[in-house]
Amino acid sequence: MNHKEALHHNIFNIISQSAKELELEAFVIGGYVRDYILERGSHKDIDIVAIGSGIALAKQVAKNLPTQPKVQIFKTYGTAMLRYDDIEIEFVGARKESYNEDSRNPIVENGTLQDDQNRRDFTINALALNLSEANYGDLLDPFDGVKDLNNKIIRTPLNPDITYSDDPLRMMRAIRFATQLNFEIEEVSLTAIERNKQRIEIITKERIVVELHKILESKVPSIGFLLLEKTGLLDIILPELTALKGIDEVEGQRHKDNFYHTLEVVDNISKHTEDVWLRWAALLHDIGKAPTKKFSKKVGWTFHAHEFEGSKMVYHLFKRLKMPLNDKMKFVQKMVFMSSRPIVLATDIVTDSAVRRLVFDAGDYVEDLMTLCEADITTKNPKKFSKYHNNFKIVRQKIIEVEERDQVRNFQPPISGEEIMSAFNLKPSREIGLIKDRIKEAILDGDIPNEYDAAYQLMLKEGKRLGLKIS
Repeated sequence: MNHKEALHHNIFNIISQSAKELELEAFVIGGYVRDYILERGSHKDIDIVAIGSGIALAKQVAKNLPTQPKVQIFKTYGTAMLRYDDIEIEFVGARKESYNEDSRNPIVENGTLQDDQNRRDFTINALALNLSEANYGDLLDPFDGVKDLNNKIIRTPLNPDITYSDDPLRMMRAIRFATQLNFEIEEVSLTAIERNKQRIEIITKERIVVELHKILESKVPSIGFLLLEKTGLLDIILPELTALKGIDEVEGQRHKDNFYHTLEVVDNISKHTEDVWLRWAALLHDIGKAPTKKFSKKVGWTFHAHEFEGSKMVYHLFKRLKMPLNDKMKFVQKMVFMSSRPIVLATDIVTDSAVRRLVFDAGDYVEDLMTLCEADITTKNPKKFSKYHNNFKIVRQKIIEVEERDQVRNFQPPISGEEIMSAFNLKPSREIGLIKDRIKEAILDGDIPNEYDAAYQLMLKEGKRLGLKIS
């Protein structure tokens, strides 16, 4: 079958011409071919395999391009990469691979195209298009990858136990592709992942997180997390999540399964935000419930301070997975810590004071927090569902009103510590903090407006109460 239309971009003609000049054969392989057949839109990454030196082909292509792009060479892996017209093109020589048990880095030898296709992770990624002049656009599909694309199946070209044991990251990739494409992992392959799950421990945390991100960025992330849980990988990678699984019952009282609830929340929030860190917050918002779960005859099941516990756990989880311990982590921590606040507001009469405090504490992230809390409503009772969402609309409207009137987001008190020190001729002391706190609380409670004169009068009054004299 010929697919010349897939090779309409002029880069393919240049690669074809360069390969001819070097007397090499070259093929487009992998994701570009897969996504063209799936009609998944434009691809910004192209993988080229050469029967011979991929590095030499990359250099020749760069020489033949009008822009003469710089070629990045990765000698260890025998690969080269260049950018042209907003496309990243990677070149590799066809190779066969063998593996040691304690590493996913293969021992590489030169090979044929068939060797190269054999080493690919899945049949749908082993599809290749010929770039030689005589057979330009011919599809090479040795493992029925097109059939698997049509049947929406993830399958390994060779024995899945060997494929996954050799490079255990492929287990994560199988689940990631199943999530992104909404495909099924072939049963034989799925059970092989279960058998080989412990092998994931030789993979660097950074590589695992890349795959977790891609699962979280998918349209329906729960597909991936259910597969990670089913295969046992989740228990190794994110035990904080599997700890939420199950329903306990004491004296006829049960709590909901917080694992499945969490996945619902992640799917809900994914309909409203592309922000992967907000999706992380949804994934981790209830992790504090496992260590704080208690039962008492008076009140039944409780999870006291699970938000506080969960926010502490976020730090340890990020550190263990070598994720950034920067503002991204602090954002997720803050969302987890505050995740119940708007829900509490939405069950009571919404006071200005409560909204002011919410805006003050959440700062720039108040909209993200509201998005998270709306996603957290997973009740199947239509009356309750409707009531919560109507109340959230009221909270959102109040946030706008309070913000316009009181300007408490990223609030800076109208009176500074220096002014208090100057007014009462004080050196740095406890009293300054007490006066500043009193002014802040009065503004948040609505006792005084967020204005200088009102705050100054309260400062004088509070100073007098503390026995301070005006200088």
